[in-house]
Amino acid sequence: MGIVELKSPEGSVQGYIAVPKKGHGPGVLVLHAWWGLNDFFKGLCDRLATAGFVAFAPDLYGGATASTRDGAKALMSKLGEREASEDIVRSVKALQVHPGVRGKRPGVIGFSLGAFWALWLAQELPADLSAVVLFYGTREGNYERGFAATKAAFLGHFAEKDEFESPASVQELEKLLRTNGRDVTFYTYPGTSHWFFEKDRPDAYDSKAADVAWQRTTRFLKAYLTGES
Repeated sequence: MGIVELKSPEGSVQGYIAVPKKGHGPGVLVLHAWWGLNDFFKGLCDRLATAGFVAFAPDLYGGATASTRDGAKALMSKLGEREASEDIVRSVKALQVHPGVRGKRPGVIGFSLGAFWALWLAQELPADLSAVVLFYGTREGNYERGFAATKAAFLGHFAEKDEFESPASVQELEKLLRTNGRDVTFYTYPGTSHWFFEKDRPDAYDSKAADVAWQRTTRFLKAYLTGES
């Protein structure tokens, strides 16, 4: 467990990896929020490993993290779309060839900014994912390619009082996924706000909602990531 540089046919990518004690399991890609690859997201990878998954979180900011909104906004503004997309694709390809990963179709969990990229990935590599988990994030109508070719099932966790995501955008995404024939389950957590799952955001963290979302997420991943090709 720790910061590594994973190699793939598409090139190498740096990030944090956590592997179960048994040394193998289905692969899960973790895409961090605009804070960067901080201790919370590293810890999430560790929790996923304890649950039986090989979890990898690419470091989209190259080591930089932020603890304030202004700092995070500044980091996100410097994130190049081409570089980020290449790192995310490389991450999937690296998991597919990692000796500890069982199965060729990993899952992905995206948080806010990461959810935006998780949905992009489901469209970019439609045959390469088994499961997509979204935390309080959509692409706000940016769905030109649709999801008809996507093989993944979708699980979404959304906040009731979210200053960044409107209920309409969540409903639009859910309707589009269903129209495209996807297996989709979206939950809205009463009384919560953006970042409610992240324990290091005391202004938003909701322990009860986070616990339920975690249980639903691991159950979903175990159902769809069988370790088979």
